[in-house]
Amino acid sequence: MLRVSELSLSYGANPVLERVSMEVEDGEFVSLVGPSGSGKSTVLRAVIGLQARSAGQIELTIGQREVGFLFQDDALLPWRYAVENVALGLRLRGMARHAALDRAEEWLQRVGLKGLGGRYPRELSGGQRKRVALAQVLALEPQLLLMDEPFSALDAITRARLSQDLLRFVEARGMSVLLVTHDLEEALAMSDLVYLLSRGPSARIAGQYPVPIPRPRDVIKARAHAAFGPLLERIWQNLSHEVATTSKTEAEWGAYSTGL
Repeated sequence: MLRVSELSLSYGANPVLERVSMEVEDGEFVSLVGPSGSGKSTVLRAVIGLQARSAGQIELTIGQREVGFLFQDDALLPWRYAVENVALGLRLRGMARHAALDRAEEWLQRVGLKGLGGRYPRELSGGQRKRVALAQVLALEPQLLLMDEPFSALDAITRARLSQDLLRFVEARGMSVLLVTHDLEEALAMSDLVYLLSRGPSARIAGQYPVPIPRPRDVIKARAHAAFGPLLERIWQNLSHEVATTSKTEAEWGAYSTGL
């Protein structure tokens, strides 16, 4: 469904990504992990056309209208009710107001927010706002869902519940997902495949790890699977190497720049 081939990207004269290649198959859940500042979010922005690439190809077998994007911040309009926020994308696509609001109410119920459609975002908890944002995206019924650290600001219990709800929706509809996350356990518990991005600048794919845990998947029980611990340790060791290399490089640059 999505193929990124030899993607290179720079911010002016500063290289960010170098020859990054990865794929998301139809119905596959893929995660991208890596050190902070390596360019994980930049990959997502390049996929949806918000970031120009220097070289390489991005191929989608679907149209841009079939791609949904869940940002790290919920990005809800504070002056609109929750149900109006969910209906917004539907209205922009030409759906009549009454039909859009009806579908928005259905999706709020599906994400566990029945009866809360008449509240403003400020009247909702962080987890509830994230559910509204999720309903807003899923109401458009995308075939490919891109997510940039969507649950990072939530407490552990809310994060686990929302992750499981999302996984249930994805599995039931055969959606494809590309998730950017710093949480290795979250990546393994939810994904079929995990890519590790190396440190920047000029970050590249440093590892590719299939996750042999059967579906349907439970994000808590998945952690007890025999393959989970060894795979987590393997990715953690490789990620730690990237972080250690980054720290060394920064220390060397600091010493050089101060003349020490």
